[in-house]
This record gives sequence, C-alpha cells and structure tokens, in this order.
Amino acid sequence: MGTKYVRLNARLYRYLCGCRSDAADPLLQELRTETAALGQEVSKCQISDEQGAFLSLLVAATGVKSAIEVGTFTGYSSLCIARALPPKGRLICLDESAEWTAVARKYWAKAGMQDRIELRLGKAIPRLKRLEPGVMFDFAFIDADKTQYDAYYELLLPRLRRNGLLLFDNMLWGGRLGKGLVKEATGRAIDALNHKLALDARVETVLLSIADGIQLCRKR
Repeated sequence: MGTKYVRLNARLYRYLCGCRSDAADPLLQELRTETAALGQEVSKCQISDEQGAFLSLLVAATGVKSAIEVGTFTGYSSLCIARALPPKGRLICLDESAEWTAVARKYWAKAGMQDRIELRLGKAIPRLKRLEPGVMFDFAFIDADKTQYDAYYELLLPRLRRNGLLLFDNMLWGGRLGKGLVKEATGRAIDALNHKLALDARVETVLLSIADGIQLCRKR
C-alpha cells in the first residue's frame, strides 16, 4: 500500500487556510499582522491560522469549560481557545514574558475575552506545581520550552479530567525527525516524548501533520 498524504506547497497551503470558518476574521488578522511586524525570528513562535481554527473547533465540540495554556506569546492561540469557551468558561495562561503577553492582553480586551482569561506570569514548571488543589481542566495546549514538554505533561496529566484533551505543538520539529539519531537537545526531547506518548497507557494519542505537527492526546 502506498503512502497516503498530500505534499503542501504555497498555493495549496493558501487554499487550505482559506477554506476554514472565520478565515477573514479581522481581529485575528490584525493580531497576526502586529505579531509579524516583530520580525521573523520572533513571529515564528505564533501558531498558524489553521491551528487556531483547529483549537477553537476542538474546544467548542468537546464542551470545554476549563482550559490551560503553557506558552501564550502574543495571544493568538489563547484568543482562539477563549472564544470557543462558554460564557463562564475559564482559561489560565502561563508565560514568562510580560512584553509579548502585553500584546495578548490588548487583543483579549478587543475581543471582549479578558474576563475568561487569567494570565499568570513566571516559569511554567513552578507555576504548574503551584496550581490550586483540586483544580482540573478539560483542555490543555502546550507550546513553550520543548525540552520541558515531558515535565509539563507529567504535571498536567493528573489535572486533566477523563476524556480531557492535551495538545503539544511543534511535534514534527520542522520535519527533522524520523531520520535516525537526533543530536540537538530540543529534537531529542520531542522525539522521546512522541514515542513515550504512543506507548503511554494513560492516554490515547495521534500525531497530526498540522503546521509543525500537533500531538493530540485524550486522557483515558
């Protein structure tokens, strides 16, 4: 049986991005434009258009009421998640940068989402360890220090309700995985976690070729 996938090029990717709900959303476009103006090395940290739509769809379809995000940057992913929450839904955002999250705060306010989002500044691992006793989540999105992904996972999984979803971004590491020995620490960490998740009986998982790869996990 042949391999079944479609190679993307610029033309097909533009088509893909255009064929989604809210593709012309002016606020999301404004946020992407402001983030792009920060320069390529900085703006590459932002998730892609279709990833944002995918997050929104998952949150709405699964009835998420409580969510957490590790790595907020300028707020694109958090905005997509918060908009899909019910009016009394809650999203906790963890990030180290007051500078980049100031942009996020601005767009949360423009979208009227500031009451659904709580930003907690500081290093993620200490923040995760200090989460209030008994706080549980339906949904978690992780897009921060890749070498710490496994630590985030182990801290968040006990906080995830049964059938809750946990997503990791950049799990294809720019297409550099699957070639054998990985020398870089970031690549090794991602590769190890991909294989760990596939064998972890606590979750059901699938690695999706969306943007730079999303690992989608359901807690059993």
